Amino acid sequence: MSIDRSVMMFAGFMVLLSLALATWVSPYWLWLTAFVGLNLMQASVTGFCPAAMVFKKLGVQPGKVFS
Repeated sequence: MSIDRSVMMFAGFMVLLSLALATWVSPYWLWLTAFVGLNLMQASVTGFCPAAMVFKKLGVQPGKVFS
């Protein structure tokens, strides 16, 4: 799995996790959903993604977007 797919998988997981936590724990967890969405938007514009940097340090193979 490349860094690109890893970032998308992680973002999707975080959105689903925050929705579940908002449903069963507190609606304030929706702020995590907003943060993930904003981070995805800024990464698409700037190319800077902290999650991609972490996956790169973990040894995940480079992708086409995040190398």
